[in-house]
Amino acid sequence: MTLSRRKTLALIGGGTLFAASAAAGGFLATRTPHKALAPWDQAGAASDPRLRALSYGLLAPNPHNRQPWEVELVGEDAFNVWRDPERDLPVTDPFARQLTIGMGCFLELTRMAAAEAGLTMKMDLFPDGEDGPVASCRLVPGAQKDPLFAHVMERRSHKEAFDPTPVTAEAAAPLAPYGTLYLGGAQADRLREIAEQAWMIEATTADAWQESIDLLRIGKAEINAQPDGIDAGGPFLESLALAGVFTREAAADPNNPGTKGAIEDTRAAILGTPAFVVQSSAGNSRTDQIETGARWLRLNLAATGAGLALRPVSQALQEYEEMAEVFEAIHTEFAPGGETVQMLGLLGYGAQTPRTPRWPLETRLRNA
Repeated sequence: MTLSRRKTLALIGGGTLFAASAAAGGFLATRTPHKALAPWDQAGAASDPRLRALSYGLLAPNPHNRQPWEVELVGEDAFNVWRDPERDLPVTDPFARQLTIGMGCFLELTRMAAAEAGLTMKMDLFPDGEDGPVASCRLVPGAQKDPLFAHVMERRSHKEAFDPTPVTAEAAAPLAPYGTLYLGGAQADRLREIAEQAWMIEATTADAWQESIDLLRIGKAEINAQPDGIDAGGPFLESLALAGVFTREAAADPNNPGTKGAIEDTRAAILGTPAFVVQSSAGNSRTDQIETGARWLRLNLAATGAGLALRPVSQALQEYEEMAEVFEAIHTEFAPGGETVQMLGLLGYGAQTPRTPRWPLETRLRNA
């Protein structure tokens, strides 16, 4: 679910919002949730090499910004990484496939940050099976810096519509190692159709939609108190909340004009996307999912470096009953060899998305 900050004014009523904004005055000018964004500024500040690397890792992209990672420090140079099941998405991600991909993003960014300090992160995935840690890691001397790390602080998951400018093969060339690109033509059109259909299924499936609504953080106070989930902040949306127009109850109502507007906004963004990228794996083991996360992170960083924006729209890949027909279609048409399509992304040009909230590193440590 993605909330539009651009069209809701027209959909809900400019008069109400304008009056709320005028009445609030300076209050709305201070709506940036600085506490929730502080981890971006604090990345790399720790003296312990593990904490320094992990402070970058927690900036990784992850589904619904659930930040499902927990870290257990071991000895002087090692740590275990766990996935917190309390942060699961049981409706839209019933097998935790997407959340495991998010763990792969976290591990890869942590590895890259360690390499920046000349350290190799030796990693043993699922050493005790799925009931144990996702990875046991140890930092040892000797590593080459990764050029993609230069884009970490500017990396975002795009959330708005794209500029209609086509993406050329030359512009997208740095992304080619990390996924299959569809820059136009019949296959891109088909992916556009699949992505739109899947989005509309999710938006009209009550349990799936409610899972997103439950993760809304409305306004600065909520975002600072719980810096995960879907942040709905800034002067624009907080004006609506002040006016009593933007509430969870309203957002959950499929007949609410604002809800209809948010759904249509994402639908329009999909239909207006100039290019797509697909990531697949030969199998669908937990290791395959972790590896996909590493590739997705690198794809995102490569897109940032190329001046492109990347937006995940993987609803068609979700494994719940209402999505079964679309899930089968994308696999039949784009994974004819029996591969698993792990990620689907929109690709194009667009203004940079603001930084997203993050929990401070100390809250992600089991033994801080």
